[in-house]
Amino acid sequence: MRVLVADDSVLLREGLVRVLVEAGHEVVGAFANADLLLERLVELAPDLVVLDVRMPPTFRDEGVRAAIRARQLLPGVGILLLSQYVEVAYAQDLLSSGTGGIGYLLKDRVASLDELKDAIERIASGGTVLDPEVVAQLIGRRHDPLERLTPRESEVITLMAEGRTNAAIAAQLVIGTGAVEKNVTSIFQKLGLDDSGSDHRRVLAVLAWLQR
Repeated sequence: MRVLVADDSVLLREGLVRVLVEAGHEVVGAFANADLLLERLVELAPDLVVLDVRMPPTFRDEGVRAAIRARQLLPGVGILLLSQYVEVAYAQDLLSSGTGGIGYLLKDRVASLDELKDAIERIASGGTVLDPEVVAQLIGRRHDPLERLTPRESEVITLMAEGRTNAAIAAQLVIGTGAVEKNVTSIFQKLGLDDSGSDHRRVLAVLAWLQR
């Protein structure tokens, strides 16, 4: 398997090259930043690209952006991102970047060389390899905040979706308008709709309910 590596740490980059070569793979390029990798990507035509998430010049998301660009240039190429941190937004970007094997592993949690080799083989075969901590945070992020609503709050937002005022909701549910207002405030809080002064929270809450 032909592999490209990009990591600004010389020690980690050379260590990855050694592990890959010992595993029988051909490392066709090893670079200190994502831009250099992308410049040679099509020419070198790798089967797998291994990148650090944070690289020069900003040390933010260069690796992820390079991975997505690599998928555009070479559809189906395997991608393995390595990071010191759980960065869920980056994982989501990678998972939605197209077809082909994908991996996102935390550097400090790769317990052995055999584990890394196994991950590379699975990605090369079109599989997905995610660190358990990444999976846990992805699941938490995907949690539907509407599930946190109480039965009464669900009734209130349903009537809000019908365009009813607080007074009309109170009449329908046979409760006081103060109780409706408390439920509406709780709904906004649970949906993370802060009073920014620019967005109409009632409309945003109804849209979230309808999109469910």
